[in-house]
Amino acid sequence: MISMKSYDMRRKHLASQMQKGVAIIPTSPERVRSRDGNYPYRFDSYFYYLTGFSEPEAVLVIVADINEGVTKDILFCQDKNAEYEIWNGFRHGPESAKEVFNIDETYSISRLDELLPKLLHDQPKIYCALGQDNRWDLRLIHCINQVREQARNGISAPTEICDSRLLLDEMRLFKSEEELQIMRKAANISTSAHCRAMRMTQPGMKEYEIEAELLYEFRSHGAEAPAYTPIVAGGANACILHYVENNMELKSGDLLLIDAGCELHGYASDVTRTFPINGKFNSAQKDVYQLTLSAQVAAINAVKPGTHWDAPHTAALQVLVQGFIDLGLCQGSVESVIKSKDYKRFYMHRTGHWLGLDVHDVGEYKQDGKWRLLHSGMTFTVEPGCYIRPADNVPRDFWNIGVRIEDDVMVTKTGCEVLTASAPKTIAEIEELMQ
Repeated sequence: MISMKSYDMRRKHLASQMQKGVAIIPTSPERVRSRDGNYPYRFDSYFYYLTGFSEPEAVLVIVADINEGVTKDILFCQDKNAEYEIWNGFRHGPESAKEVFNIDETYSISRLDELLPKLLHDQPKIYCALGQDNRWDLRLIHCINQVREQARNGISAPTEICDSRLLLDEMRLFKSEEELQIMRKAANISTSAHCRAMRMTQPGMKEYEIEAELLYEFRSHGAEAPAYTPIVAGGANACILHYVENNMELKSGDLLLIDAGCELHGYASDVTRTFPINGKFNSAQKDVYQLTLSAQVAAINAVKPGTHWDAPHTAALQVLVQGFIDLGLCQGSVESVIKSKDYKRFYMHRTGHWLGLDVHDVGEYKQDGKWRLLHSGMTFTVEPGCYIRPADNVPRDFWNIGVRIEDDVMVTKTGCEVLTASAPKTIAEIEELMQ
């Protein structure tokens, strides 16, 4: 778990970057699923990153004046409500939240519209996620206008609205040791689930039966939920990048692609493995699988501090394109195929994304128009793939073979750590486990 001291340090670090102004960070609202039933609640990642507070209907306000040595953290949250708690469970309430979460001041969320305009008095800047939620944008504009109406009293309103995400994204990009411990555990739960799926898979099962095995493993080891909707794609379905129906029968002779990871204490894991439903790769499947694995190995070897974000993708692409040429899927030189982008018939996505509180986590990939450099503490996925749909100019043996191999990687001081390495991915390892 993340310590309350760490959350406090994050808020202070954000305040130091703001210098002088007010940051307003609301959490996610509850959403109706049907009639009087809501979707399972999940907090806003920015809000949680700064507070560790997981209840809905809450807002964090940070008032900073670094030159005066003043920072103040204010939390607005739901009141204690005995009847509510009988039906829906525990609430902290403002008094408990102040002590538990080490917040300077706490108030009922019902007082937000009353107190927020006062907190904006004579503040030069507001830091918020403008454009993320229209209702919040209108609420904030109303608050600013209330302050403007007091101009004759010598009270000035903020004149600048800054995007708080620009500061917070860069903070979230570099993981602390506490965060990495959680991510390692999430990775271990997810790899265990993939191993279970390999052991349980048999021809004639339905994709959703394997999905159920994944979910069982996630929950039985303490994960709160899947980090995203699992992809359990047999045969031709593996060539649909975001296939989530998971309702088809698994057939002997086909491959099964599983893209699934759990969420633990808010942090995501993201793992993909591809394996034969009957436990044995055929010749064409071996060729495509080994090509994809070789591309991933090349990409992971390119992960080290000081290299560009794009280096793993470039390394994987070089291997994949040469393989496409060798298998007769593309014609020409590696350079010409990359230039023409003919390879995109079989590999249409990039090789990874940031990973953290969100499965597609925050952080810029370029700085000043150039791919940013990798640094220790960054975490991301490495996931090359190959997806071969039926076509007249594609050898029939390769039709409907979809392969993706994805691992979670952390940049270290000297190279990288593969957080999900315990999930088998060589042909020999997979076939041995499935026996």
